[in-house]
Amino acid sequence: MHYDPRSDTCPLPYAPFKSCTVPRPIGWLSTVSRDGVANLAPYSQWQNLTFDPPMVMFAANQLSNGQRKHTVINAEETGWFVWNMATYDLREAVNLSAMEVGPEVDEFVHAGVTAAPCVDAPGPRVLESPAQFECKYLSTHRLRGSSNHGWVDVVYGEVARIHVKDDVVTSEGKLDIPRIRPLARLGYYDYTSVTETFEMKIPGTNDMTNVGLEGKQ
Repeated sequence: MHYDPRSDTCPLPYAPFKSCTVPRPIGWLSTVSRDGVANLAPYSQWQNLTFDPPMVMFAANQLSNGQRKHTVINAEETGWFVWNMATYDLREAVNLSAMEVGPEVDEFVHAGVTAAPCVDAPGPRVLESPAQFECKYLSTHRLRGSSNHGWVDVVYGEVARIHVKDDVVTSEGKLDIPRIRPLARLGYYDYTSVTETFEMKIPGTNDMTNVGLEGKQ
């Protein structure tokens, strides 16, 4: 099977595009408006970009009426956004925060989570989340879509501060990922969470390559 998604009708009852690049980490992003209203929303198009300095990105499609997402507007206007690690235990709150509500709604209250103050960012972070990044807004790159909903804002940020709860750190000094159970998107209405990990080192490479990959740099 093959088809051109730009022009052909999908031969499957469910389009496979969003379920091929999986699992996708959740960018559960909090911001604050210029009026001081807290916003919280999940984005499954989220990723680390580089580590020196640490930079991240997320992609936010417009609403079907052509309006841009509150997260993007708030990040541009305040200069900050915050990533909160989404976990299996927080899945219902993540799902509630995906609802489209008006800009006057405090989405921390709507999702039933606790707003904790940040150190540098003006908006709050999710207290119940095991880890957060305070991200300094860098820029937005807008890409044209074939419909209002297809337009997308790709937002870049530099991680200015990292928060990690002590009780999710192992004795080795690593994050205890199976305990945390980070949430990830699989496409359709499907999600997964990480419950097991395994280690692989690149064979035939020098020690410096593997040291860099293990996360000490």
